[in-house]
Amino acid sequence: MKTEDRAKLWIQDAIKKKGALRETLGAKKGKDIPESKLKKAAKGEGVSSKTEKRAELALTLKKLSK
Repeated sequence: MKTEDRAKLWIQDAIKKKGALRETLGAKKGKDIPESKLKKAAKGEGVSSKTEKRAELALTLKKLSK
């Protein structure tokens, strides 16, 4: 892959454990994680600090795609 192409996919390189948030929150593969679950996890309700950070990142990335 060319360097220019890799630069466009920078966020894929930034996420180290793909699927970890989905696994932790118990969401099924192939389905979207409900936004209510993401917001609850981002507040830190009943989840670890790592999961809280992953949920915050997911909400932020969701805003970027619009």
